[in-house]
Amino acid sequence: MLDNLNLLVIAPFLNVQLLLDGLFIGAIFALAAYGLALVWGVMNVKNLCQGEYVIMGGYFAWYIGSKGIHPMFAMPVAIVGMFGFGWFIYKIIISRVVEKDMFTSLLATFGLAIVIQQGLNLAFGPEVQVANSGYPTHTIPMLGGSITVAEIKFYSFLICCALAGAVIFFMKTSRMGQAIRATSQDARAAKVMGIDTEQVFAFTYALNAAICGAAGVLISMIWVIQPFYGITHSIRAFVIVTAAGFGNLVGVIMAAFGLGVAEQYGGFVFGAEMQQATVVGMLLLVLIWRQVQMSRYRQAVQ
Repeated sequence: MLDNLNLLVIAPFLNVQLLLDGLFIGAIFALAAYGLALVWGVMNVKNLCQGEYVIMGGYFAWYIGSKGIHPMFAMPVAIVGMFGFGWFIYKIIISRVVEKDMFTSLLATFGLAIVIQQGLNLAFGPEVQVANSGYPTHTIPMLGGSITVAEIKFYSFLICCALAGAVIFFMKTSRMGQAIRATSQDARAAKVMGIDTEQVFAFTYALNAAICGAAGVLISMIWVIQPFYGITHSIRAFVIVTAAGFGNLVGVIMAAFGLGVAEQYGGFVFGAEMQQATVVGMLLLVLIWRQVQMSRYRQAVQ
């Protein structure tokens, strides 16, 4: 570990490499996290199958790529397909737990995550898969060394920015977006004002699944996917949303970038086998920080 830290000091270009990779990957984290923030903030549902939706989106890209079609063309298919899947899941499962306590929604979505994992395992097998984008990796010389930039990561960053902008535009200008915002503030008041909150809940959950599907397509071309890898993406999303808070898109984006950079540095300093442990450690730190904030707030109120 000390040798790796010294290496970061001796070779500053490595810091640039880790920072760039963290920002590129953090943009994808922000997509899935914002979907979770929507569901959590609007419906008060803690969606533990968030990562499974991401993996499902990745399998769209892998399957289309296996048929000789470029995986990037799976993006609209995954968005539409996951939107429909999310709507279906809401109608048969989530709608029954929206009004229940927190643990009911946790148990329901945890069970759903297990079902999705086993379904993907039966359909595609337990092997690790990757959707080959075919984009090259470029080397950029720097003082003391060089950094590498994969085109797929750069394109993914641009796509994430475009999708985030589209979601923001939709939330601010469309009637459904305004209804979602009103429902997140006060569902009862929104219902009294004539908003069909049941429709809003269904659309919100379906939109979350669609966003996760888009993130999964990009992840399948940068990393690898496997039916049981969803838990890591769920933990990342929970870390980001817990740190940023609900309805705070700027906070979600900043937290996602921070987590992406922290994960890259953690993997470099502590080793690749400890990279996921960095995410869990960040979750624990965020929870402790939130608890301290709540304690201070209670003391101030008293």
